[in-house]
Amino acid sequence: MIKLQDLLEQKYKECPPATQDVKLNTRNRDATVRDYNYGPLNVDKPGDYWKKVAKKWNTTEEAAKTSLCANCTAFDISPRMLECMPGETSDDDGVLGYCWMHHFKCHSARACHTWAKGGPIKDDKISYIWGKKAFGEKSKNGEKNEVRRVSR
Repeated sequence: MIKLQDLLEQKYKECPPATQDVKLNTRNRDATVRDYNYGPLNVDKPGDYWKKVAKKWNTTEEAAKTSLCANCTAFDISPRMLECMPGETSDDDGVLGYCWMHHFKCHSARACHTWAKGGPIKDDKISYIWGKKAFGEKSKNGEKNEVRRVSR
């Protein structure tokens, strides 16, 4: 007989829904563009994106350009997450990973206003911990953690 604990562990190890559902991924990504300035749209032609980010953070453009998804604590490029991606997902500018803060497939050469130092996530065990927090483990106050779903 399968134990409930084993079933829960298997659930946490599954691919996040947005990695498998283009519509959900797009909604979450578009919400992050709108609400948290995810960008730039074209990393080769960023326009004034980095200038605006620098102004928001009261820093230089040079410093702003170092705060990328590639080194964000929520950017997951663990082996298990790369298996969730739709085939080869790297290019000359970087790699596609998963953003645990905003729940969408995110490119390492971009950034957003919720960037936090400490990443990326490269270890499956750490990835599973983020998955537990996002998809069902209860928070310290006893409430279930919920994944942000954008309805538009």
